[in-house]
Amino acid sequence: MQARTRRRPWTRAAVLGGGAHVLYELLAGVGMPFAGPAGPVPAAAWWAGSTAVGVREAGRRPASWDPVFAVVDGVYLSAVVAHLTGWPRVRPWLPWLAECEGLRGPVVHPYDVVLHVSGVAAVGGLLENRRGLVGTLVVPVVVPWLVGAQHRGYRRLLAWFRRQPGWWNRRLRRRGAG
Repeated sequence: MQARTRRRPWTRAAVLGGGAHVLYELLAGVGMPFAGPAGPVPAAAWWAGSTAVGVREAGRRPASWDPVFAVVDGVYLSAVVAHLTGWPRVRPWLPWLAECEGLRGPVVHPYDVVLHVSGVAAVGGLLENRRGLVGTLVVPVVVPWLVGAQHRGYRRLLAWFRRQPGWWNRRLRRRGAG
């Protein structure tokens, strides 16, 4: 007898939110994770493919996969928390970014919305996966690492821009030229 599949709408929304997050970074002109070392096209292909697979599998796998998807939700929540704690905010107590990885001004506001929506979806995913505690435990471990990784990645993108400016990192121009 085959195990019954779970739909996991919140986890699927969190995976879509993570994909939207990195796609927005690319379209806004600040790059995306892995775009520096791999190039923007391979990085975008990897993120699009992993997002599609994540959404599909979250809706197909049985309940025995709940711990795996709880960890996935924990990682996506960690990314949101790392962005909101690791970059300047409008007010110290308000989780609304003033700038992030080269995004400033009006272009950062839609990014804030994407982060907040995907963060809510990740919390929903932790709740919908029966063993969400596993994913919750990921957050305090992954957030400090991600904050450091984001800042190191941003410095690498600035250096990359100085060597090879391109459309995909155009928003780094002001910082990278100096």
